[in-house]
Amino acid sequence: MEHNLIFYPVVAQIILTFVMYARLPVLKKLALEKGEVDLERRALHNDAWPDYVLKVSNNVQNQFESPVLFYALAFMLWALETVTFPALVLAWAYVSLRIVHILVHTGANVVPVRKNVFIVSVFMLMGLCALVIHALLVAS
Repeated sequence: MEHNLIFYPVVAQIILTFVMYARLPVLKKLALEKGEVDLERRALHNDAWPDYVLKVSNNVQNQFESPVLFYALAFMLWALETVTFPALVLAWAYVSLRIVHILVHTGANVVPVRKNVFIVSVFMLMGLCALVIHALLVAS
């Protein structure tokens, strides 16, 4: 299998992060124009912003939590030359779940749904980790 295929879901996850980064200043500008921001507190206090801005801001922070493990695992699989069909399925499933997480988090933000999506995405990371461990053991 072509090992570079693992970089497609990696790039997709990076693009998701950029999309959220791009969305945040648009919403902040809108909130400022609507007068919904406590101007004296906005520099240091997230609660100075309305909820629809906080949802996106919090989600941007989320893009630097579990996705960091995803990047590391993807690069390990590539470096070990053990990118397999199951690895690609897990990687694309992870990115797909991150899309769902973004939609839930920045939309209705139903916490039980968001939590379940996150948990399933972590299972995808565990599967990728198991593949890395297996590759390391086989290489030994």
